[in-house]
Amino acid sequence: MKATIAPKTILLFIVFSTAALVGVAGAAPPDRPNIVFILADDMGYGEVSAMNPDRCKVPTPAIDQLVSQGMHFTDAHSSSSVCTPTRYSILTGRYNWRTQLQRFVLYGYSPPLIDPHRVTVADFLKDQGYNTAAIGKWHLGMDIPTTDGKAPGKGHSPENIDWTGTIENGPTARGFDYFYGISASLDMPPFIYIENDRFVGQATATKKYQREGPAEPDFEAVDVLPMLKQKAVQYINRQTAERPYFAYIALNSPHTPIVPSAQWNGKSAVGRYGDFVMQTDDVVGAIVDAVDQSPGAKNTIVIFTTDNGCSKMAKIEQLKEKGHYVSGPLRGSKGDLWEGGHRVPFVVRWPAKIEPSTRSDQTIGQWDLMATCAEILATELPAGSAEDSVSFLPALHGQPIQSTRAGIIHHAIDGHFAYRQGDWKLLLARGSGGLTAPREKNVSADAPEAQLYDLASDLGETNNLYLSEPDVANRLLGLLESDVRRGRSTEGTDEKNDVMHVKLWKSKP
Repeated sequence: MKATIAPKTILLFIVFSTAALVGVAGAAPPDRPNIVFILADDMGYGEVSAMNPDRCKVPTPAIDQLVSQGMHFTDAHSSSSVCTPTRYSILTGRYNWRTQLQRFVLYGYSPPLIDPHRVTVADFLKDQGYNTAAIGKWHLGMDIPTTDGKAPGKGHSPENIDWTGTIENGPTARGFDYFYGISASLDMPPFIYIENDRFVGQATATKKYQREGPAEPDFEAVDVLPMLKQKAVQYINRQTAERPYFAYIALNSPHTPIVPSAQWNGKSAVGRYGDFVMQTDDVVGAIVDAVDQSPGAKNTIVIFTTDNGCSKMAKIEQLKEKGHYVSGPLRGSKGDLWEGGHRVPFVVRWPAKIEPSTRSDQTIGQWDLMATCAEILATELPAGSAEDSVSFLPALHGQPIQSTRAGIIHHAIDGHFAYRQGDWKLLLARGSGGLTAPREKNVSADAPEAQLYDLASDLGETNNLYLSEPDVANRLLGLLESDVRRGRSTEGTDEKNDVMHVKLWKSKP
C-alpha cells in the first residue's frame, strides 16, 4: 500500500537491530533486533505534519522522515487518555484499569503501580538476552526512601525524604538494567534526576513548575529535554552488535511546563507550545541519527508514538485560530473518551522488512508491543502476562492481524469506559468522559446515558446513534463486560483483575 496522508499521531519510538541468537537443538534462531521505544508526552494525533499536512502548522521533519521511510498506522491507540495508565499498559501488555488505579494518574512520590510479580516487556526481553534501559519520565511509582521508614508525607513537599537513600521498586526492579530520568511529570515534584536507584544530588532547594516542591539546586525544567536527548544518544552509542538492547525513552515534552530551550524560542508560527513540539521532533531526530550510525541499523525497527492527546494547557483553541489542529479531524484531546484523547500517531520503520511510505489502517494498541516482541523473537510469552496484547507484526508485512480480541477498550481520566469493535464505538459516558466540554457534570439532563458512533461515517463523533441502534450498543456492552470479567481480552485462561469490582458506568443516571 502506498503511503497516504493521515491526521497526526502521538509519539512513541521503537528500534530493532540484528544480532544472532545461539541456536537451540539445531533450529535456525530468529534475529534479535535492538528495540528503542520513544514516547512523547501530550502530543496530539494531528501534530505530525506528514500525517496532517493541511492543518498542522508545526514542522516535524524528523518524524516526517520516519513516515516516509516506514509504515504509519492511522488507527493506533493508547490504553488511556492520560499519562500513568498508558505507560502501565505499554510496559505490561495489560489494560491499566485492571489495577488499583481506576482513574487519574500517580504523583512524584507515589508507590509503584506495577506489581513486583508482573512480567514487563523489559523483563521479557532481558530474559531473551537484551540489555535494557529506561530513559526519561517514569510516572509509574516507586518506593522513595524516607528518614523515618514511613511512606512519604502527604502533599508535594514531604519532609521525610532521604535524598541519600536507595530507591526501591523503580525501573531497575521492573526489568531495566539502567534508568536515568525523573519520577513523574515535569510539573510534579521532586525536581531532581534519578540514576538507577539513587537521586542525583539532593533536593535541598524549592522550585515551582506548576506545582511547588523540593528541587536539586541546579535542576531546571528547561534543561530536562536536552538532558534526556544526551542520555538516550549516549546509551545507543555505547551498544555493540554482540548483544541486543531495548531502550524505552519517555520524553517529558511537549507536556507542561512548556519550556523550549533558548535556541527553539520563536521557531514555530504558533507560539511556545509549537516551539516545544519542534524541539521534541529534534530529539527524535537525534536518536534516529544515533541508531542509523549504530551496528545493524538496517535491521532496526523504529516505532514513534505519544501517550495521549494534546493537553488543554497548550491553549488548543488559540492554536486552532492559527490553523493548527492538534487532534486533526478528531474530537477531543487529552483526558477524553473521544478519539482525540487516545488515538495516537504510530510510525514504524524497519528498513530490512517494511516497505517505505506505506500505511496501515488496522486497529492496534500500544499495549500490543509485548506480544509483537514475542512474535518477532518466535518466543512464547510467560503464562499470566500480557493478557490484552496482540501482535501487530503481520501488519508490518501488509497482512491482516490475527487477533483473538473481540475489540479494544478505551479509558478516560475519570475512569469512563468505551468499547470499539470494527467501526462501532460505544462510550459509557454522556459527554467527553474527560476534560473537554461538555464534561459529565455539565451534560444536559435529557442527554442519552451513553454514546454510540459509526466511525466509518462519523470519525468526528458528532452523530450519537445510541438510541437508534440499541442492538449494537447492547452487543458492545456485553463484549466489554466479558473482557472485564475474564481478566483478559485475548484467548487463554481467565485471569484476575487487581480489584474485586471494576465499575463500568461512572455517570449513568
